[in-house]
Amino acid sequence: MPIADTEVEVRSYRAVFSFERRIYRIDTLRLNPAGVPLRGVAYASLLAAGAFLVGALPGISWLAASLPWYCRIIALPTALGGLLAMLRIDGRAFHVAAAAALRYLLSRRNLRRLRGAPPPMSVWRPPAIVFVADGSESSLRSLRYHGPGMALICCAHDRVEWRRRLCRRANVSIHPILDAVVGPRSTAMEIAAGAVLEVSRSPLTDRVRQG
Repeated sequence: MPIADTEVEVRSYRAVFSFERRIYRIDTLRLNPAGVPLRGVAYASLLAAGAFLVGALPGISWLAASLPWYCRIIALPTALGGLLAMLRIDGRAFHVAAAAALRYLLSRRNLRRLRGAPPPMSVWRPPAIVFVADGSESSLRSLRYHGPGMALICCAHDRVEWRRRLCRRANVSIHPILDAVVGPRSTAMEIAAGAVLEVSRSPLTDRVRQG
């Protein structure tokens, strides 16, 4: 009678070449015939160390003291260690899967060119831009400048110097002169540290002209 061929489907070579270290004997003491996985011993040791640490922490030591010492130090770590050693998550050991999940939680969700990127449909806002007029315009531009520094004024203007700064008033105010008969002369002004220069686009009215 012919024997039907049976096919064995291997989904991964890891199932064929998966080696696991096990402990079968301690000196003359023979353990489980299937062996004790070394990974389970490592898990149980870490859990026992964690139990010692929890028992020494203030505030929650009473919770650990509610269990007998042999359950807290021996029974629970051994049972949980064996369970974690048998557990496979997507074919991987528990510590490998837990490390991958932790990396996923701590990593960015959105990548662009293998770098962190803002989430999709987000609005990009440019940073603040500092704009300083270079004096090439035919009119003055309203601004306030805090010294120290130099100011070059190239159009006809009125200059008012305030001796007392009240209500956040500037030390020097510059106003344009409309319909000036005399051509403009360039004026260089040195601004001391802490002084404030205010430039206004409106002409000076009802004030004393100086300079």
